[in-house]
Amino acid sequence: MASQTYQLFCIGNPLLDVQVTNGEELLKKYDLKANDAILAEEKHMSIHSSSTPTATDELVKDYKVTYVAGGASQNAARGAAYVLPPNSVVYTGCVGDDNLADQLRAANKREGLQEVYLVKPGERTGACAVVLTGHDRSLVTTLRAAEKFEQSHLSSPTVAPLVDAAKVFYSVVLELSQKASAASKVFAMNFSAPFIAQFFGTQLQSVLPYCDIIIGNETEAEAYAAANGLPDTKDLAAIAKAVAIFPKSNKSRPRVVVFTHGAESTTLVSSAEPDSPKVFKVSAIDKELIVDTNGAGDAFAGGFLGAYVAGKSLDECVEVGHKMGAMNIQLVGPQYLWPKVSVL
Repeated sequence: MASQTYQLFCIGNPLLDVQVTNGEELLKKYDLKANDAILAEEKHMSIHSSSTPTATDELVKDYKVTYVAGGASQNAARGAAYVLPPNSVVYTGCVGDDNLADQLRAANKREGLQEVYLVKPGERTGACAVVLTGHDRSLVTTLRAAEKFEQSHLSSPTVAPLVDAAKVFYSVVLELSQKASAASKVFAMNFSAPFIAQFFGTQLQSVLPYCDIIIGNETEAEAYAAANGLPDTKDLAAIAKAVAIFPKSNKSRPRVVVFTHGAESTTLVSSAEPDSPKVFKVSAIDKELIVDTNGAGDAFAGGFLGAYVAGKSLDECVEVGHKMGAMNIQLVGPQYLWPKVSVL
């Protein structure tokens, strides 16, 4: 392990997705929006008591529950590992010493993703309730062990050499973004969820100067626009431009901002040409083939990053992202086809 290095190093919140379909009544009961991502409040906690397979509460009694490896960054890391040759991607985050973490490890291993988790004995691995209604998904996250990640883990004898050897990073960790920028390495970040811009705006603004690539979806872009007082919260190209031209620490490369919009289109703006947005059409998929949309954005990010690490052009990176997103929505939850198919 010590001698192995990886081109892409990812950090995030490892979560197990607890997924149910036909969840219209759950949306009403827990006051959830059909296409949203939130942190669980006290009123949502009972929905999470089903995040172990032995639970007998409301979700398990009344719905067919599917357990799928999740966490936005981890999903993307698995997507990138799917695209790239073996031993290209490594991921870290904090988990408990429980069977939920074991399920995450098994999913990572299948895709070829190496993990170097920080394990907190006695803690429970984080979970995300995924309530599916039609082709929409409502995500309710409880972080648990995930929010107990310690920066010192990055300096540990096992992890530090992996950080030093990586060429591209995917994270929101400020110290890592600064280190990557100073070393002229590529730092990518995902807006991840609307609540990030709404409630963690200060932290987001502190990381932005060190970001080379930023990925998000239309609701996350709108939340950023609203939180930062931009005049039009629906104009993805204008929002992407505002993010692209945000002051940048390392000026040796332009900042690239990519906003997906489901089946509509994907918008890319580079700070090198902020007034020339590129809009990429998304190839339509027969609605009958769509299983669910949970993890589609993460699959896009994984495909984009995998192609980027492989040396593809930005246009090609978007197209690979689209292929991975299309693959994902034809499967249950954030998963990829097996045996693997080539998308590069």
